[in-house]
Amino acid sequence: RVEVLVSPLAVPEHPEHHYQYDPSKAEAYVGTTLAWIGDPAAERIARHVLERIESGAGGPPRPRRAVVARLDLALALAGTGRLDESAGITLEAITSGWMVPSHYWRAEEVITAIGARDPARKIGLREAFADARLALAPPEKPDAPRLPEG
Repeated sequence: RVEVLVSPLAVPEHPEHHYQYDPSKAEAYVGTTLAWIGDPAAERIARHVLERIESGAGGPPRPRRAVVARLDLALALAGTGRLDESAGITLEAITSGWMVPSHYWRAEEVITAIGARDPARKIGLREAFADARLALAPPEKPDAPRLPEG
């Protein structure tokens, strides 16, 4: 339905702008939604989105979008029981160096889905994710006031 509704729209000159319709982002949202509801079609769409992002067919490199596409693909694969591939793709995403805090809950979602079927694999992914988050954290300023914990 979305494709039909937006088909008369021209592709904007700057689709990365938040207030412009971005057809490639819409396709990625379809992949995300299908992965969340467990639809097997999510795998095909997530692979297509990732391929398009990595090939540069949709414009300049978008490594953060590639992280999300990998997490969508990993979630879809976990849902179909393909845990080896899912874990490998999750590891690629979390160690890419392109994760940002807004991706963290998505990574947790995939790690939880994998862990529901294979708790041991969850531990290894959670450790890699914790290491990646530490590597991406900005350094603390020694003179910055610290907030009380708790």
